[in-house]
Amino acid sequence: MTDSHSTLTPPISPPISKTARSPKLPKQRWQIADPQPDRAAALAAATDLSPLLAQVLLNRGLESVEAAQFFLQPETAILPLPIHEFPDLAIALELLETAIEHQHPIAICGDYDADGMTSTALLLRALRYLGAQVSYAIPSRMQEGYGINQRIVEEFHAEGVRLILTVDNGIAAPVPIARARELGMHVIVTDHHDIPPELPPADAILNPKLISSASPYYGIAGVGVAYVLAVSLAQQMRKIQELLDPLLELFALGTIADLAPLVGVNRRWVKRGLTLLPQSSLLGIQALIQVAGLGAEKALKPEAIGFRLGPRINAIGRLADPQIVIELLTTDDAGRALELAMQCEQVNQQRQQLCESIERSAIEWIESQSLDLLRDRVLVVVQPDWHHGVIGIVASRLVERYGVPVFIGTYEDESQQHIRGSARSIPEFNVFDALQTCSDLLERFGGHRAAGGFSLKAENLGEMRSRLSTFANQCLQPQHLKPLIRVDVQASFDQLNLQLFEQIDRLHPCGIENPDPVFWTPNVRVLSQEAIGQNRAHLKLTLTQSPMNSIKAMAWRWGGYCPLPERVDVAYRLRLNEWNGTRSVEVELVGVRPAGEAAVVEMLPPIPAPREITCPSQRVEFHHNDRRYLCSLCQVETTQELRIRNPEGMVLAVQPQQRWGLVGKCREDAKTVDLAQPHYVQLIQLALEALNIKDKSQFGAIED
Repeated sequence: MTDSHSTLTPPISPPISKTARSPKLPKQRWQIADPQPDRAAALAAATDLSPLLAQVLLNRGLESVEAAQFFLQPETAILPLPIHEFPDLAIALELLETAIEHQHPIAICGDYDADGMTSTALLLRALRYLGAQVSYAIPSRMQEGYGINQRIVEEFHAEGVRLILTVDNGIAAPVPIARARELGMHVIVTDHHDIPPELPPADAILNPKLISSASPYYGIAGVGVAYVLAVSLAQQMRKIQELLDPLLELFALGTIADLAPLVGVNRRWVKRGLTLLPQSSLLGIQALIQVAGLGAEKALKPEAIGFRLGPRINAIGRLADPQIVIELLTTDDAGRALELAMQCEQVNQQRQQLCESIERSAIEWIESQSLDLLRDRVLVVVQPDWHHGVIGIVASRLVERYGVPVFIGTYEDESQQHIRGSARSIPEFNVFDALQTCSDLLERFGGHRAAGGFSLKAENLGEMRSRLSTFANQCLQPQHLKPLIRVDVQASFDQLNLQLFEQIDRLHPCGIENPDPVFWTPNVRVLSQEAIGQNRAHLKLTLTQSPMNSIKAMAWRWGGYCPLPERVDVAYRLRLNEWNGTRSVEVELVGVRPAGEAAVVEMLPPIPAPREITCPSQRVEFHHNDRRYLCSLCQVETTQELRIRNPEGMVLAVQPQQRWGLVGKCREDAKTVDLAQPHYVQLIQLALEALNIKDKSQFGAIED
């Protein structure tokens, strides 16, 4: 998570003219969920929630009372045992218990981001507590890049290591892991990244991407895999009691900082961990909370980690030695913990200054080039003397500002012969696929749909820019080149009260795949507005729907849009203002548009796609194995698509005469599945019967 107040808010605002000018609005596209007032009212009555928040639950795919209750009370769900979900967990536990019993040296290979560092600290604490002889290593971000490598393997071997344990890496490292096996070492890979065509020859691999996407463990980050392994080992050795709370705290810290989805076990365990963090049993976390200026709340919210603690940890991995964070999270010396936390604070301030400087420099270069982004549909920015460790953050800010995918790089040496860069995307653009179209031009590249990294010879930059633009024009339409604002439900200002704000706590923890509710109100009047803060970067407003009903609002980094028009539609989140013992609800604007502009409605089931899709509002219910499903037919361009949604909100999308379908909560992150599997064959047949489709053969799987 970055330090911006919201991923929906614009970055550095446009320059403010000293003279009066016409109102200027941010370029945005709104996607408003399909209102379902009758169903929302019924769900509200069953859950004792406001109908507004019941609509939010429907938007999250929680359509039954049972699903909603499990979401609101995640502790009531019965979890499958991890050993039944992860096929290699039993092997990993046996290897670790044997190594501890015989005092064979164990070494952890971690990573330099928040997920990797918290994972490393978690397993160090657990294994030391359980009596292991354990050390660790993290590759150099600047010299070596991500993941275990042969240098680390050779050094482990020279130190007498008998068992290597990777955390948050290793799934894409067959060569160094093969070398470790050749040298007689055992290897356990714990990772959460996508599965490559070739798996490494490890003794055991724990990766949620290798298990069913319906599993509650599917969305865990690297620290989640480390947590499952550590807790399972401690339970097997009957030494879990004093270890559980510290591990939960590290799990919550790493999961939120890594932007893992707050669903499944992540939601359940993060909720527990957030209640522990304010009175943390770990001296390092206590010190980090102190230097970050967080109060003694009963429970932290994810944004406190995402915007306050996480950046201070990540800054070390970007600019300094990850050992600082590992020691911070494992020390039992209060003085040393505070000293290390202060180092994190200082490095984070340096990171902030670097980001601001590089962002300004990038914007100046972009504005000086007179680029036609409607034509290019991608932004490629390369300049000398930028720090590799922070350009990914700047790329995210440029995406927010310009609304197009951004590839940003800097030269690796004074000769300016080699470029190293990062990429960030918009929903309709796949970074990894785009980089693949340039694979012959690149020395190294990797990533996923939303982000990636790359390196190339400077002489290939022009051709890379051209190919990226060609790729972008193939998958992006002009309407995609605006930041997307996802809106949950329409509200009136008289509904925005403390009771509603407090009910939102029942939806927490909010974060990825469970964002804070976004409300919208049409045709509000701007009573007052003022650009405030350093460089007048922020916008403070008073809004009203009627003379008797007004509310205070803040729009972070929108100072350049002052003055807004007198009448606008606004999208916002609720925030609490506490002053002199008085509590009141205010709003944080995330979207604004001319009053009365036509709404873009997101029909359910929610599998967005870059192609034109229309779905009927009516869905048909059927049951299979005592589970309730909803199905419908949608028009995708010229093809009909069958969609089947399960109680957890996962959607199976099937097109006629296709062997392969998609399963997921959104198309961007959906997993490809073989429709010839008996489970999918039965589901498809039952759905077609429910929809009264006579010709069932059209959706039958065909052989490749």
